[in-house]
Amino acid sequence: MTAQPVRASGPRDLLVRAWSSSRPLAFVGATMLLVLVVSLAGLLLDPRVITGAPAWLKPMKFAISISIYCFTLLWMLTFVQGRRRLVDLISWVTVVALFVEMALIAGAAALGTTSHYNVSTPFHAAVWYTMAASIALVWTMNLLAAVLLVIQRMQDPAFAWALRLGLVVSLVGMAVAFPMTQETPVQERAAEAAGIDAPIQGAHAVGVEDGGPGLPVTGWSTTGGDQRVAHFVGLHGLQALPLFGYLLALFAPAWLRAGHRIALVWTAGLSYLGLVVLLTWQALRGQPLASPDAATLGALFALVLTAGAVAYAVVLRARRGRQEFPKSRTE
Repeated sequence: MTAQPVRASGPRDLLVRAWSSSRPLAFVGATMLLVLVVSLAGLLLDPRVITGAPAWLKPMKFAISISIYCFTLLWMLTFVQGRRRLVDLISWVTVVALFVEMALIAGAAALGTTSHYNVSTPFHAAVWYTMAASIALVWTMNLLAAVLLVIQRMQDPAFAWALRLGLVVSLVGMAVAFPMTQETPVQERAAEAAGIDAPIQGAHAVGVEDGGPGLPVTGWSTTGGDQRVAHFVGLHGLQALPLFGYLLALFAPAWLRAGHRIALVWTAGLSYLGLVVLLTWQALRGQPLASPDAATLGALFALVLTAGAVAYAVVLRARRGRQEFPKSRTE
């Protein structure tokens, strides 16, 4: 039997169904909404600034991200049948790891210090390494979920591939954050000159210091590269690609057969992955998102042109097949 998407008549019914599907993921997803409220209050009441941003801005952003991730993963796991123990393993390990990370981020904000890259004391180093271990666990569980969906048979193969590719792209989105955890050349030189270990090891900005001018809300650097852009876009492939597959299943004309829809899903998936790679390349060259150079614009144009050409060719082939065999469709 193939699992079907959770359908609900309203928000309350949706939460009840989510709770029955995976209590751990539903609990942490809902808890993050409470953390969001606390963070918003902190933004209004706490004037402290950490690394150039309001102290409670990071907890707010992570609360939103973790809540979306938990509910998305919960929904995806409803399509996995006959492997309840593995689904429970993914759910529990993911929520424990994310809960620990959120607690450490919020705790650092409450103390008025940074949580990421901070190894200035044994305590702060322990916090940072615990967070790193937590994210490694989340990544591993994401990979396991992708494997389970790859081997899971589903009624709509195109939609199935949209789910799988969404998980794969999100894995890449998590992985591109790894360079952020490495000590930068500037940090290394400063530590050597002072004869000490660098108190901050890692940065999201490239070519400039963290905490400089940035875009509203996101804080992405406007003066240098920012690796968080590719990280963000890659993570949200988890929602974007399944949404594409769902809309394709819902609105695709009858003459667009299963094979054609699969080809379109793969085109979208590979194009989205190409965008993540492009944004990573742009950031590592120290280039702000809002100020792309000719090479970046050329690569983006080539990516869009290729994706459009492939999609057009798939649709054109499907239309020609409809004209040649107008009565052969039995799907």
